[in-house]
Amino acid sequence: MAIQHALSSPCSSAVSGKRGSSAAAGERHGFRGSQLRFGYRHRKCGRSLQVFCCQPAPAAATEMEGVAGALFERPWKTKDTRLVLQDGSVWNGKSFGASGTQVGEVVFNTAMTGYQEIITDPSYAGQFVVMTQPHIGNTGVNFEDEESSKCHLCGLIVRSLSDRVSNWRATQTLAEYLQKRNIMGISYLDTRAITRRLRNDGSLNGVLSTDATKTDEELLHIAQNWTIVGKDLISGVSCTRPYEWKDTTRHEWEFSKDAVAACDKLQVVAYDFGVKHNILQRLASYGCNITVVPSNWPVSEVMKLKPDGILFSNGPGDPSAVPYAVETVKELLGQVPVFGICMGHQLLGQALGGKTFKMKFGHHGGNHPVRHLPTGRVEISSQNHNYAVDIATLPEGVEVTHVNLNDGTCAGLTYPAMKVMGIQYHPESSPGPHDADPAFFEFVQMMIQNRLLQ
Repeated sequence: MAIQHALSSPCSSAVSGKRGSSAAAGERHGFRGSQLRFGYRHRKCGRSLQVFCCQPAPAAATEMEGVAGALFERPWKTKDTRLVLQDGSVWNGKSFGASGTQVGEVVFNTAMTGYQEIITDPSYAGQFVVMTQPHIGNTGVNFEDEESSKCHLCGLIVRSLSDRVSNWRATQTLAEYLQKRNIMGISYLDTRAITRRLRNDGSLNGVLSTDATKTDEELLHIAQNWTIVGKDLISGVSCTRPYEWKDTTRHEWEFSKDAVAACDKLQVVAYDFGVKHNILQRLASYGCNITVVPSNWPVSEVMKLKPDGILFSNGPGDPSAVPYAVETVKELLGQVPVFGICMGHQLLGQALGGKTFKMKFGHHGGNHPVRHLPTGRVEISSQNHNYAVDIATLPEGVEVTHVNLNDGTCAGLTYPAMKVMGIQYHPESSPGPHDADPAFFEFVQMMIQNRLLQ
């Protein structure tokens, strides 16, 4: 059915009409065959709207289809990309950011804000992130909220991508930001259904593609023959040479009294397994000078810097895939106070003799409840990990200090005899609540006390 509108006035209210059939009227507008004309006249101004619904003659059918396609091209973007999961499900959506084909592990994040911190978190290397918050992109992006110098995730999956930006700090839209960094995105698909699938079945591999020449079966084959388990993802996100962290936003009010007394005197070496900028920022605000070193930096070179403490940072992937990092942690245990965060916490668990395991769908979000066992205090925490330390395998002397209240997994440990502390979540809270910030103070206190004993 080809449709042509003949409109002589934009009037849209209070109409009265005539209805009839006119072959001659249809022919005047290029139609032949059967026509039906609807005529409507405005009561006050007398202007009219006529709509002709016509079936074109067979000879003109092909020509009319081409004309209709040109006249009625959709002004909005159509679904032009696919997410194919390893269970065989196919999810169609609209692309934004980069184009191409990418494979990775699909996880979901329950944070309601902070999408820029999430997409620049190195711990998401090798993964697609499904945002459970449906509306993403409305505050744009800015260069102050980046957690690293580049995006490391495989792609971003959202329900609704905002086409407008409203924030005084914004410098780009999310789509522009991802396109310049060659990161794929897909929107307008049912993220709630995907999240429920991941909760029930566990994390799944997925392939995101804008390539229409690839069949669903080809993309499924890619997803089913790829794995993140056993891959060394740390070496791809770590720095390649040591550098001094320069804190440009330090404020006096951020210092605790004890930290101020030791301001600019505590020397910390941070092993970069994929460290977030705000972890370094918070340590600096507590009065620490920080030297960041690559993930494979020799212990002998680290000790030449005469550190008061060692930070083992967050990072992506499987701790069992980086035995060189576990050996580094073992060598440093007992020499100076050490603090492990996220991946650093898992490496501590293995170095102390424990084991780690892959979780069903991991912890990703800014609203995870954690109990501090010594005090009973409950912290709402920011988390991002797919592996956890097995409590039952930890040796005698290691104390579990925190547990995740959602599933009872180990969220923190300490070993006073070896000057060790670690937490599985993110005390810098970027994004997320600030409940866990005292962990930095505890590490500073451990370094101060150790210095006094020497």
